[in-house]
Amino acid sequence: QICLSLVKLLFYLAHSPLGSIVLLDFQPRQFVMVDGNLKVTDMDDASTEELSCKEDNDCTLDFPTKSFPLKCSVVGKCEGINEKKNLFNAYRYFFTYLLPHSAPPALRPLLGDILNATGDLRYGINETLRAFEKVLHLYKSGLYLQKRPILLKDYISLKGFRTVEREDYKCWPSYSHLGCLLSIHSAEEAAAICNSQSQCQSFIVTQQRTWTGRPLASFQSSWTDLIPDTNAVVYIKRPASSGERL
Repeated sequence: QICLSLVKLLFYLAHSPLGSIVLLDFQPRQFVMVDGNLKVTDMDDASTEELSCKEDNDCTLDFPTKSFPLKCSVVGKCEGINEKKNLFNAYRYFFTYLLPHSAPPALRPLLGDILNATGDLRYGINETLRAFEKVLHLYKSGLYLQKRPILLKDYISLKGFRTVEREDYKCWPSYSHLGCLLSIHSAEEAAAICNSQSQCQSFIVTQQRTWTGRPLASFQSSWTDLIPDTNAVVYIKRPASSGERL
């Protein structure tokens, strides 16, 4: 969410009515989240000036660990230097820390492609935004889910019940520090996640939703202490030798 919001902001800056705007003091502390959108808190160090040049050799974009040769345009300006400077700063201050860690495994190669392409400045802001929107579409639609055997049949479902909230085993990237609370596309995906965690014996698909509209599921190491809840469904892993239905 943070990276996508940042890319949308940089897309606007690259195509603003004033021209391409560069943030000269590009640091995480210069941004704040407001209603799920990233905002710049200080525009004092923003500029629409692009580096003047006479030849391509005048257009090297330098960072502490990398340098990028750019083209000198026919009007004597380094082509896209403001856009590329913003984008590489987004890569080194945000993408490298946030992108690799919290996506479903099937989407990580796509995010890895974005990371590599922005880190080498092979993508401009237009291509980067399109790539992010593709990943978001796959994520929200569930199209990233690989076909696999139906796992939900290995669970007993109890409608109208949930387990008592308590501290339980932890997982990454959990939405709760007290236990394992993850975003899912469906109960079938939750069953696959539960099967992949040795501690998991049950899960509840909650009424909570993430910013993409996906429900959250709480994964738990037991299913004792059931309490009535008309809006909840608890899924309990069947004993290996049991074919009975509750």
